[in-house]
Amino acid sequence: MRFAVTARGDERSHMLKEQVEQALIERGSHRDVVTPEIVISIGGDGTMLQAFHSYLDQVEEITLVGIHTGHLGFYADWRPEEMDELIQHIADDNIATVEYPLLELSIDYADGSTNKLLALNECTIKSFNQTLVCDLSIRGEYFETFRGDGLCISTPSGSTAYNKALGGAIVHPALEAIQITEMASINNRVYRTIGSPMLLPKHHDVEIQPVNPIDFQLTYDHYASIVHQNVKSIRCRVSDKKVKFARFRSFPFWQRVRESFLAEERS
Repeated sequence: MRFAVTARGDERSHMLKEQVEQALIERGSHRDVVTPEIVISIGGDGTMLQAFHSYLDQVEEITLVGIHTGHLGFYADWRPEEMDELIQHIADDNIATVEYPLLELSIDYADGSTNKLLALNECTIKSFNQTLVCDLSIRGEYFETFRGDGLCISTPSGSTAYNKALGGAIVHPALEAIQITEMASINNRVYRTIGSPMLLPKHHDVEIQPVNPIDFQLTYDHYASIVHQNVKSIRCRVSDKKVKFARFRSFPFWQRVRESFLAEERS
């Protein structure tokens, strides 16, 4: 089994990284940071997002698993004291996986060029220095003109992150969909938006077009925030690609939700 380990910058995570690497090598696995079969993330969900983007070009060939050295996360669900059990599962090369949908963004520019991005959690779209005013079209049909701070487009697995803080719905990852959630929309006698989060299934897409020439600030997975100039439109949809996570034991999604927001961490 070829493996790679990524870790958060703190001392505890770094020490655990060395222990995991040594233990896997002793059990016959091979460290390969270029073409791994499994990527082990040590830290929290932020570390897992970094690992995902580090191996984005191999997203369909790798399996991800996380050890959390802080609070329980949605992606990092093993604890340091369970390291030996996890390592044995990996060494046995008997990996069951679950697949999560990804968000695909296609950014079309005025010069005819296109840039494509993938996100595991979400993408936020804002105007760089003014109120965002843009037309939204769903499946090619005009839907509304949005005015406000911005829009958050999230995946089901990302619905518990920034989307939830904005009042969006929590969506089970078994549903292949994206969610559009408004950020401080302007609603009065003159301007109206739908004012509600919207779920779009896999075969639907949303196109976002600026009403006036503006610079878009796109932030995806809190991993990168980039100002895009001369944007003609941004199209968001469920990607044809999926990300795989190792599941060596049962840990249902709704149990994760309860433990993260309603109950204490597992004892």
